[in-house]
Amino acid sequence: MFLHVLALLLGLALLCWSADRFVEGAAATARNLGVPPLLIGMVIVGFGTSAPEMVVSVIASWQGNSGIAIGNAYGSNIVNIALILGVVAIIRPITVHSRVLKKELPILTLVTGYALLAAWNMEITRLEGWVHLTGFAGLVGWSVMQGLRQRHDALGEETEDELLVHGMPLSRAVFWLIAGLLLLVVSSRVLVWGAVHIARDLGVSDIVTGLTIVALGTSLPELASSIAAVRKNQHDIAVGNIIGSNLFNTLAVVGLAAVIQPLTFDRVIVSRDLTVMTLLTLSLFFCFRLEGSHRISRSGGVLLFASYIGYISSLVLASLGTR
Repeated sequence: MFLHVLALLLGLALLCWSADRFVEGAAATARNLGVPPLLIGMVIVGFGTSAPEMVVSVIASWQGNSGIAIGNAYGSNIVNIALILGVVAIIRPITVHSRVLKKELPILTLVTGYALLAAWNMEITRLEGWVHLTGFAGLVGWSVMQGLRQRHDALGEETEDELLVHGMPLSRAVFWLIAGLLLLVVSSRVLVWGAVHIARDLGVSDIVTGLTIVALGTSLPELASSIAAVRKNQHDIAVGNIIGSNLFNTLAVVGLAAVIQPLTFDRVIVSRDLTVMTLLTLSLFFCFRLEGSHRISRSGGVLLFASYIGYISSLVLASLGTR
C-alpha cells in the first residue's frame, strides 16, 4: 500500500511539473514560428493544459482500465468548473472580455449535451470515439479560423503578454516541448499504476478513483495556471483554460480512449456524474449573469465550490455504502 501511495504522489508531482514544461515549450515554439497569440491561447494553452488528462486516459484505456479513463476525463471537467472556477472567483470575481470565449461557451454546452446523449447506452464504442475525434478536429479548425481572423481580442492580448514574460529561444522551446511530453508519458504510467492498486487495496471502483484522485491530480495544472492568471488580472486566460480543457477532455480525451478500447460503464455514471457535469456547464450561464454579463461573482464562486464539495461527499458516501 505504501509503495502504491508513493507512486501516486510522485506521479502527480511529476505530471504537474512536466505538463507545465510541455505547455510552455509548445507555446514558445509556436510563438517563435510566428503563430498569432490568440491562436496560441485558444489551441495550445487552452487544449495543452489537458495533456495530463489525455495521456492518463489513453494509458488507462490501453491497459484495460476504462473506469479510470472515463472517470478522469469527465471528473476533470467537474473539477475544472466547480472547484477551479469556484476557487478563482472567490479569490477575485471573474469578468470575461474575449469575444472568442463568449462564442466557445455555447459550443461547450452543446458538446456536453452530446456527450450525455452518446453515453446514454452506457458505452462509447470505437465508432463513437471517431465521431468525438472528428468533432474535435472541426473545433480545432474553427479555432484556427478565429485565431487568424480576429487579431485584436482580450485573450490574444493577455496571451501575448505572458509569452513576452516567459519567452525562450526556439531550441530551448523545442527541448521542453519534447522533454515535457516524454515525462508526461512516464509520470502518467506511474500515476495510473498507483491509482489502480490503491483502488483495489481499498475496495473502491476504478471509476470512483478516476473521478476523484486522478481527476483532481490531472487538473492541478489548470488550477495553478488559472489562479496565477487571475492574480495578474488575466481573467480571459483563466476562463479560457477551463473552457478549452473541458472541450478537449470531452471530445479528444474520451475519443482517443474509446478508439483504443470501447468504454463501458454503469448507469450511475450517466445519471450522476455526466448529469452533474452537464448541470455545472449550464450553470456557467447563470454565474456569468449574477452581477452583469459574462461575470462570475464571489457568490457564484462559493456556489460552485460548494457544489464540488457536495459532489465529492456523495461519491465518498456511495463508496462507503457499497463496502
